[in-house]
Amino acid sequence: MLMAARDDAPAKSRQSERPIESVQSRSAGEPIMAIVSLRTQRITVYDSRGWILRAPVSSGTKGRETPAGIFSVIQKVEEHYSNLYDDAFMPHMQRITWSGIALHGGVLPGRPASHGCIRLPFDFAERLFGETMMGMRVIVAPTDVAPIELAHPLLLQPKPDAAALAAARTAEAQEAARKVAEARTAAGTALREATQARAPVRTAENLKRIAEAQLAAAETRLGSSISAEAKEQAEDAKAQAVAKIAELQLQWDVANVNLQLRLDAVTAAREAVAAAETVRVAAAEAAREVARELQPVSVLISRKTQRLYIRQAFKPILESPVTIADPDRPIGTHVFTAAERATDDARLRWNVVSLDGGRPHSATAEPHSRAHGSGGRDVEPVPVPANSDRARAALDRIAIPQDVLDRIGNITPRSSLIVTDEAPSSEIGKGTEFVVLLSGEPQGGIKRRRRSPGSEVRYAYPRSFWRTPFGFPTW
Repeated sequence: MLMAARDDAPAKSRQSERPIESVQSRSAGEPIMAIVSLRTQRITVYDSRGWILRAPVSSGTKGRETPAGIFSVIQKVEEHYSNLYDDAFMPHMQRITWSGIALHGGVLPGRPASHGCIRLPFDFAERLFGETMMGMRVIVAPTDVAPIELAHPLLLQPKPDAAALAAARTAEAQEAARKVAEARTAAGTALREATQARAPVRTAENLKRIAEAQLAAAETRLGSSISAEAKEQAEDAKAQAVAKIAELQLQWDVANVNLQLRLDAVTAAREAVAAAETVRVAAAEAAREVARELQPVSVLISRKTQRLYIRQAFKPILESPVTIADPDRPIGTHVFTAAERATDDARLRWNVVSLDGGRPHSATAEPHSRAHGSGGRDVEPVPVPANSDRARAALDRIAIPQDVLDRIGNITPRSSLIVTDEAPSSEIGKGTEFVVLLSGEPQGGIKRRRRSPGSEVRYAYPRSFWRTPFGFPTW
């Protein structure tokens, strides 16, 4: 349902008038966030230390506006074709809603021109596609906003020894896998030895049958009318056959005992493989569980629903009531993101981006020019220190139950906390991170779309807290 670019071909040449920028003063790290300014028609990509890439965009036209809000990358398709608009080519598509809003390469005429998607310069879209990962936060802001660093007790830190525990679980899984391989090798050796041990048994059995046949022939001759000399020869043949049979019986007994020992070894080896495999499966699951716990955690606190929601790896974890002081007073919309420190310090830094429906006191300084949507494009957003006070004040109003804090899991880089006046969007569902739409901003580009089916979810929490799908009706 992604929207196709529809502009005159000559407009494409105007992209060169608005250059793509990249940070030159340092090595760029892994992108953790992209911020799209609808006012200046620009996207800025950030790593843990600041901006690293910047380019012009073209967002939705009037009536099909790109919705302002909080999203994340939920699908990446290098060569995508629109299923709504003449199979139009939309290269390096990065979806941010299942109803069809996405970042993708397209024609940029220097103004909003899409049906709701965010068009990027073709070469920039290709470069960004290669740098981003699933789940990267995408903030679509009415104005220019930028992250600002913030510290607060509610912004959690990694659990002690979490990384060490993950390393230990991984090592245990690897050791268990090694033992399974050793057990399988031992079982294979035991089976080969058992196979080889069957040969002496079969040889003794065959020779014994031959000797028994010779004995039977000698006895037959003795029972017939033969000369004394022939009878003596038959007696000698019988005695030799009896002796041979006794010798071969002994060989068979020894070979059979050896075979049984080898078969018992095969049984024991197979049991060892089964036991080792059981340990390996458990260790692998423990390692996967710890690895899941080390994936970024997203927490959403909604003033509208007075509830807290947690998602991890695109899946709902739990939902719980939360206390917000003075609940009838707006709290704003703030996106807090955990980032690694530049040093070996295990603690994380947190930054915040504040969105207020395009009001002038948004989380960055206002550029001087605001004319015709393009003014301020060349002015770099500057974080306003006063906004950290507003974000901190929002956190001060929130009280999270201790049992919920204990369930949040380990905080890792790219974990986030969203505090908002809005309710969770109905766009949230299977295979998504949290989606928050700013209700005070135009949403034509999303109102015209339908959600993909199967997006209803439940949160794993005690029955007394369960509501469907987010504890409030869909509207």
